[in-house]
Amino acid sequence: MSEIWFGKVDLAALNAPKEDINTLLDVRIEDYGDDWITASMPVDKRTHQPYGILHGGASVVLAESLGSIASYLCIDSSRFYCVGLEVNANHLKAVKSGRVTAIAKPVHLGRTTHVWDIRLSNEEGTLTCISRLTMAVVPVKAA
Repeated sequence: MSEIWFGKVDLAALNAPKEDINTLLDVRIEDYGDDWITASMPVDKRTHQPYGILHGGASVVLAESLGSIASYLCIDSSRFYCVGLEVNANHLKAVKSGRVTAIAKPVHLGRTTHVWDIRLSNEEGTLTCISRLTMAVVPVKAA
């Protein structure tokens, strides 16, 4: 697959602090290639469930955040915006500490929808969660 990004990918701008869930949970966009992008998130008291392991909802936050950013990077944001339609996740292995890293790759980049395969791994590279995200590509309405 050739490069999928609409314009230049600026990791510094993507990681600039904002008042959002990604900043709150220390989600960091790490790297990208022609048809993939990665992000990481800590596994700590912010992302634990009551039993001291990574909360499944936190894994979904990482997956949906990364897929949403990926979709945004594939469109002309002066003409379109992207919103989530559906997300699912299969949690495969518990994580107690460290960071999890997600990699998003497109399954489908259509005119009105994008579908992303997002896989989370622990620091040892073991797969911990598989997620699929469907995004709607919506035209910006004229003012």
